[in-house]
Amino acid sequence: MRIAKSPAPSTSTGHLLEVRRVSRRFGGFVAVDNVTLNVDEGEILGIAGPNGAGKSTLFNLISGVPFGPTDGEVVFDGVRIDTLPAHRIARSGMRRTFQSEQLFRSLSVSDNIAVANQYLGGRQRSKGDVQAALETVGITRYRDDRAADIPLLAKKKLMIASALVSQPRLLMLDEPAGGLNDEDQAELILLLRELQKGGLTLLIIEHVLSLIRDLAKRMVIMSAGEVLVEGTPDAVLSDPRVMEAYLGKAAA
Repeated sequence: MRIAKSPAPSTSTGHLLEVRRVSRRFGGFVAVDNVTLNVDEGEILGIAGPNGAGKSTLFNLISGVPFGPTDGEVVFDGVRIDTLPAHRIARSGMRRTFQSEQLFRSLSVSDNIAVANQYLGGRQRSKGDVQAALETVGITRYRDDRAADIPLLAKKKLMIASALVSQPRLLMLDEPAGGLNDEDQAELILLLRELQKGGLTLLIIEHVLSLIRDLAKRMVIMSAGEVLVEGTPDAVLSDPRVMEAYLGKAAA
């Protein structure tokens, strides 16, 4: 049996999450290039950028799913985690969702939450824990419905509930508003605000820039695998480099 090596000790600077000069190469292609960012306890940090900027790949490198970085370090709560297998990273108090629907479609909503936590959390939760997760995200009425049959917003909330049942400290959301109409986006924003008020730290990738503007006090724009701009949403979104990254250089 192969035993995973313990992570190397690391000196924390007080941030909950520290991404230090992280890169990922696939042959000659550099998907993420020397990215450094920090997330503080209780913060909501937004990450945006054009398609192909490396945002979801960065999430992969942080969570270890399905791969870690080629270079650099990821430190969570003062412990280096990029050398750990993905299930141990998840059990350290970090959870993530994905752009695409990651559900057991034939199972009930409540069974989805129980199965997801047993796999990632490493222990069986009580029915009370599952019920609490359902209530937190507001999908109790769907608890016995098949996951395939519930509305899109409820599916988004189910993925969040499946992460919340194990009581993580950091929740990473990859385009949670994708496909939602304005009314559903507004409901999602209210939920995420409540989660932050409850003490959860959030790292959000999102193409819907209004969602990040409404939620985050700090955001990062990535382009071509690098951090292009970092700052408050108003400062970042008014930066000419951001407009150029999204639309290209204006014709001469």
